[in-house]
Amino acid sequence: PDEGHRVYGRSDGTGPGGQYPPAEPGPCVGSAGASPSRDLRSIGFKTPTERSMTHHDWEQVREATEKVRSAWGGSPAIGLVLGTGLGALAREIEAGVALPYPEIPHFPVSTVQGHAGQLVCGELAGHSVVAMEGRFHLYEGYTAAQVTFPIRVMKELGCRLLIVSNACGGLNPQFRKGDLMVIEDHINLLGVNPLIGPNDDRLGPRFPDMIEPYDQGLQDLALQAALEAEIRAHRGVYVAVTGPNLETRAEYRFLRGIGADVVGMSTIPEVLVAVHAG
Repeated sequence: PDEGHRVYGRSDGTGPGGQYPPAEPGPCVGSAGASPSRDLRSIGFKTPTERSMTHHDWEQVREATEKVRSAWGGSPAIGLVLGTGLGALAREIEAGVALPYPEIPHFPVSTVQGHAGQLVCGELAGHSVVAMEGRFHLYEGYTAAQVTFPIRVMKELGCRLLIVSNACGGLNPQFRKGDLMVIEDHINLLGVNPLIGPNDDRLGPRFPDMIEPYDQGLQDLALQAALEAEIRAHRGVYVAVTGPNLETRAEYRFLRGIGADVVGMSTIPEVLVAVHAG
């Protein structure tokens, strides 16, 4: 979702052969341009041995949470994962602090251009929030546990609601470049799951129910807000693949054939952990 995708449809940019997405990305499952990686040496990229987290450890979650609490005394109710094109929203968060990821114990380092790599805490539209300005991806070399570790910290800080956004490629021929899509369900083709490994009941149940991973009421609210703001928006199914390469024509046909409306490279791991955490 954080790279450009070609759209399954017509050759004018809304179909095969047309480069997706437009110059100005949109939030949720929308659109964004290609994002080349940063110089890893300049950002202190961690070595593989430092990136070997295979499951979430309660004590590590607590340690990272205490670091955030030592810098900010708020009680957040909402967690935000700001995907490509939405980083600017973090600048609208008031009366808070921004913690670079390297300063938080056990957090990975964001290596994708356009992802600032900091946790922003404060007030947004009258609500106390914690926002990830930049997320992590499997294609960066991180494990599923590392990619989703910040979600555990958000829950421990007090968040009860998670809003996840990304930029993705359209598969549904009725979608246009720049459209928004509210995710109603997903298909996990990543080949990994952050819940694999020993389960700590303090973090969540062994077998979480995924019958409704995306809250129906919040979907309706988002679509109603889009309607009132005269923003073109849809409801649909998101499929995730690892990337970082974009899909072949045959893969696009396959993904559309199994019921996906858009394709990306993130989001599902965070949602799995969020559901697991309650």
